[in-house]
Amino acid sequence: MPIASTRSRERVARNFVKSYGRVRFRRLLEALAAAESGQTLADEFGVSRERIRQWKNTFGTVITVYQVHPEVERLLRERRTA
Repeated sequence: MPIASTRSRERVARNFVKSYGRVRFRRLLEALAAAESGQTLADEFGVSRERIRQWKNTFGTVITVYQVHPEVERLLRERRTA
């Protein structure tokens, strides 16, 4: 990650804490991690959905994982009996 990007993220986080406080910062991060609605958060913080999207992209990364169900995995491990 480029140094400027790291500094920028830290600057935005510090500005958020300065404006809203650490408790609200933690609330935002937990809400983003729980995939709460951008509109709900925008209403709560008194900002636009676009600002919530920007904060979401600045403060973290969304990771999507595809997990195979256990019963399907078992099927793959079964010995072929035909």
